[in-house]
Amino acid sequence: MAQIPTFKLNDGTEIPSFGFGVFQIPADGSTYKAVLDALKLGYRHIDTAAAYFNEAEVGKAIKDSGIPREEIWVTSKMWLQDYAYEDAKKAIDTSLNKLGLDYIDLYLIHQPYGKVDEAWKAMEEAKKAGKIRSIGVSNMTPKLWNKWVPKFDEMPSVNQVLFNPYMQQKELRQILAKNHVTLEAWGPLGEGNKELFAEPLLNDLAKKYGKDVGQIILRFEHQEGVIVFPKSVHEARIKSNKEIFDFELTSDEMDAIRALDRNGAGMHNPDAPGVEEMLLNAFDIHAND
Repeated sequence: MAQIPTFKLNDGTEIPSFGFGVFQIPADGSTYKAVLDALKLGYRHIDTAAAYFNEAEVGKAIKDSGIPREEIWVTSKMWLQDYAYEDAKKAIDTSLNKLGLDYIDLYLIHQPYGKVDEAWKAMEEAKKAGKIRSIGVSNMTPKLWNKWVPKFDEMPSVNQVLFNPYMQQKELRQILAKNHVTLEAWGPLGEGNKELFAEPLLNDLAKKYGKDVGQIILRFEHQEGVIVFPKSVHEARIKSNKEIFDFELTSDEMDAIRALDRNGAGMHNPDAPGVEEMLLNAFDIHAND
């Protein structure tokens, strides 16, 4: 089983560059099983969030896996109704309790609206207290980054955003590179976009390397220095997604895939009017507490 390489974050921690995402996997035993399968197959990085409502199953799978805690990287995220400073402190403890962990490896501001600066302050303090190892943000466009990050005492270690060959975040990546901030991709496979999977270039490369199109996409992203964590509940797919470390795309092939960028046309845009209001009122994360 190929060892998954790590990337070094700007705070010195080493994060597995490839992980397993549990967005939209229900907490009816499905998340528990999927995470347990992923850990058995060699994954050591699990990405969840308070708003996925499945932190408890992630934590149980980690506990039952028998793998030492320090060998598994766990990411979770704070939901925006908890950003007021006192609520944020509570939210961090709630995530720790649900996960059944003494610390979280990476904790993110899930959506960059509302009292972001207060949430960040609580996260900086939790990091100093050893409850969190690394802190970061999510869904920050260049505009949102420039609105919030200059107010922070500590630079985020990651920004988790939509990223795939059709959405390559070129402007954002220039800003992140200046600050040695690592990009993490959600939707790394284009959220199942049929057009992306039909791209002749990607299909030709899949034939050349004896891989499937998904593996070509994930390899491209890995070589771009992006952390990816594709989601699946199918064991065969969980296994095949990570089989990308036994080949390398050439620089010409990388350039050809870079040319597929559409700058995210038609995809989720955090700057769009109404997005902030919609997310602030999306649901009550504490409805079942």
